[in-house]
Order: sequence, then C-alpha cells, then structure tokens
Amino acid sequence: MVDFQRAAEPLPGGGRLHYNDRMPQTDRRQFLKAAAAAPLALSVESASGAKAPAASETLVSTLYKSLNEEQKSKVCFPFDHDLRWKVDNNWFISPVRIGSGFFTPDQKAMVEEIFRGLYNPAFVDKVVTQLEQDAKGLKNYSCALFGQPGTGKFEFVVTGRHCTVRCDGDSVDGVAFGGPIFYGHQASPGDLEKSDHPGNVYWYQAKRANEVFQALDGKQRAAALLTEESRKERATETIVFNRKGEMKGLPVADMSRDQRTLVEKVLADLLLPFRRKDADEAMRYIKAGGGVSALSMSFYKNQDIGDDGVWDVWQLESPNMVWYFRGKPHVHVWANIRAGA
Repeated sequence: MVDFQRAAEPLPGGGRLHYNDRMPQTDRRQFLKAAAAAPLALSVESASGAKAPAASETLVSTLYKSLNEEQKSKVCFPFDHDLRWKVDNNWFISPVRIGSGFFTPDQKAMVEEIFRGLYNPAFVDKVVTQLEQDAKGLKNYSCALFGQPGTGKFEFVVTGRHCTVRCDGDSVDGVAFGGPIFYGHQASPGDLEKSDHPGNVYWYQAKRANEVFQALDGKQRAAALLTEESRKERATETIVFNRKGEMKGLPVADMSRDQRTLVEKVLADLLLPFRRKDADEAMRYIKAGGGVSALSMSFYKNQDIGDDGVWDVWQLESPNMVWYFRGKPHVHVWANIRAGA
C-alpha cells in the first residue's frame, strides 16, 4: 500500500514567503480565518452527500469575489480558454506578478494560502525554498482563474519558474491535479548541478528510483537502461501518453514482487509533495489503469551527470500516466495522469 505521508529525507532550506507589504502573521491568520468563513455555505456537506471543498478551493471563491473589474480583466478567463491546459517549465499565465501592487495585501495573503494548501503540510516549506531559490519567492510568480467559483466549473493556476500547479475543485473530470503539472529546482548557482544534486528539494525522488535500478538483475537492467534520447521538452509534447506497445524501458509487470514494492515507494515519493486529496485522486487513476503492474520504467544512460551510474533522467509511464524526471542539468519534472488515455 502506498503511504503518501511517509516523511521524505531531511533536506536543507525551509523558511516562509515574505512580502514587504504583508500584514503581520497574527493579523494574516485572523484575516484568512474570516475569509474562509465568509463562503461557509459553499463548504457545508449537502444532504445529497456532496463532499465539502478543500480550504484552497474555498479561498479561491473568496479571492474571486474580492477582485475588482480591472483585476478580473487581467487574471480571469473563461473556463475553456486554451491557457488553462498549458504547462511549461518557465512561463507566466497572466501578465501580472503575485507580489506586485496589482493585488491588495489581503489578496496576496489569500493567493499564498491557496498555493500552500495544494501541498502536503510536511513538504510545503521545501516547495517555498524552491520558489525562493529559483525566483526569489512566490511574489515573482503569476496566477489566473478560469471559470467562476460558486456558479460552475473553475480552476486556479499558479505558474512561473519551475512551477505549474492547479486548484480545480474537481471541476476537471478524470484528470489528476486538474491537468498536467510541472515542478523543478535549480539548487546551485550554476545551471549544471553536481552529480549528487546538493540541496535540491526533489532529488530524493531520483534516489528512490535508482534504488529500483540497483535491485534489478542484469537482464532487467539492459531492458530498463536506454541509450536513446529521453523525452524532449517541448511543452505539452513532453506529456503525451504512449500506447501500450510504444512504452519505453522495463515493464513493471516483469519485476519481482520485491521490485514492484520498490516502484510503489517511488510513486509514494512522487506524490508526497502534494495534498492528500490530489495524491489520492492520482493513485485512483493509476490503479484504474492497471496499477503499478501497468507501468514501464526507464533510465537514460547518455544523460548521467558525473558518469557515476546514478541515473539523473528517468521516467514512469503507462497509457494513462507520464511522470518524466529530467535531472540534467538540474531537476525538471513533468507529470500528467488521467483516468483513461
């Protein structure tokens, strides 16, 4: 059984976001408590058994109501707008930055709380570390809202360097995380990290994947270790699903029970950064697609930093899942999971 809340290895960094014009922490907590209470009617479970929305979804509704018409013209779009499906390693979904004077201090606090709420509380400070090191914080990222909360489907998206993350309120049927996501980290000043990726928030995931490789026998390693080029980073092309006969590497179905257990631990590490709601949904779709045994795992020999046999680039895929980890020159991760491809 996959344990999504298993603690990751201790990593350096931490801290919290700061804005020059942010309200004091105690006032911020009081404000967010009041803001979350305002749309209380939206949060109560109905007599039909509908689930209450998560805190981030509730705050998206409150944020939307706080926007004036000028703000809406810049950051609000129809639900079916093409931008909602876009994903990339470094892009801005709207022309304004979260930390600019475009948003009020209260709105900035709501955006921060929405963002933090999309992650596992045990991991979110590591994500904040990544934002600080990659772009000097959430203030230099952008956000947009598609649709109108409270009246139909909606999705809130935050983008910037090494980040595309979504809050969809389950508006998007059959798609984990509300759509394809991206995360990454450049932990050192130089573009090319050292082979052990010191300080990289996400390198623990590759270390776990390499445990699988070390557990393989010679024949299995030959099938899993590829000399061809890995996926190319061309935005949405990177997350295209391959059909069963087109998947690369070693089928997990060809692994022993102990080896499959290690793959389950890889999945747990991949889903660990995210809130339980999204991790559970992603795992439901993986299981519906055949579970761990439907996956294939591949490693790429020609992109090994330091030629140390610890594979920096690897992926797990199935006909309804792509999780591509590119660790050279630093970490870029593309993920896309659907109920069916």
